[in-house]
Amino acid sequence: MRLGIAGCGRIAERGHIPAVLGAEGVSVVALADPNTERLELCRGLLREGGTQPTGFSDLATLLATEPIDLLVVAAPLEHHVALAKEAATAGVRSLVEKPPAPDLPAAERLAALEPEPLLAFNRRFLQGAELRPAIPDQGWLELDLELRFRREAWGAHEVRDEALLDAGIHLIDLASHLSGAAPIAVRRARIEPERAELELELSRGRARIHCATDRRHRETVSVRDRAGKPIARTFHGGFRGRLAALAGRPNPLVLSLQRQLEALRDAASTDPAFVLYRDTADKGRTPLASAADGATAMAVVEAARRSAELDGAEVTVAPVQGAAA
Repeated sequence: MRLGIAGCGRIAERGHIPAVLGAEGVSVVALADPNTERLELCRGLLREGGTQPTGFSDLATLLATEPIDLLVVAAPLEHHVALAKEAATAGVRSLVEKPPAPDLPAAERLAALEPEPLLAFNRRFLQGAELRPAIPDQGWLELDLELRFRREAWGAHEVRDEALLDAGIHLIDLASHLSGAAPIAVRRARIEPERAELELELSRGRARIHCATDRRHRETVSVRDRAGKPIARTFHGGFRGRLAALAGRPNPLVLSLQRQLEALRDAASTDPAFVLYRDTADKGRTPLASAADGATAMAVVEAARRSAELDGAEVTVAPVQGAAA
């Protein structure tokens, strides 16, 4: 599978490129970024890994010059829809980094593109892969999800998304993915630039979500039944995470992105049209997130913002056509 990457920021440098180098049957053949320094840094990382990608200052030239099977959109948020549309016009599917778009209408425009873009909700391939096989298909679920990290430690060049968009949107998608349930309403939302929390009502449960971009890295997910009995739990980061890194274990971010790419490779090998598999009964494979799933997550974000404005009042989540439960 031949990839192009549009945007050579930190997520490309520290995430997608190491993931590609660790995945079999996947290669980056071209990159595009108007920042020459960033472009050459990422090209250099790939050359060290044994590949010779072509570099371009704009996506149009890349698409006209280099045949690719998939475009990874890793540019700043405000460029996601335009870049994915440019790729779709050329007949190329995109894998768009989260968040999908600045607001729900733009996320819905992204989902309306043909071929429909995929959304890089890579936590499906980390906590999702670890927990989903243990979760029953029926019955009420209580979920607690937390993701926190220090934004300054990441060193992003341009992106300064609020905590809810930067971290919380991963947990929103993960709650729906783990439960196999559609979001219904948001309540008790509190949103600040660096921290956010909310309670998400699902069609078969409830998820309490906490995120922060000003605290030491930690990711926890726990799932219980209606009576409070533990079903599954996972933890990443903290002191154990630092010990794991010292021991040479795979970086969780890179591992999840690598698994995502391998799922894309497998989907392409069986169906060049990348038909998305969404069967929640098939627990041997992790469903790829579609742009419609991204729009659903943005609908929850907007409901959370409204709930926060109303001092935590319950706000119904707007339905998004074509999204999987």
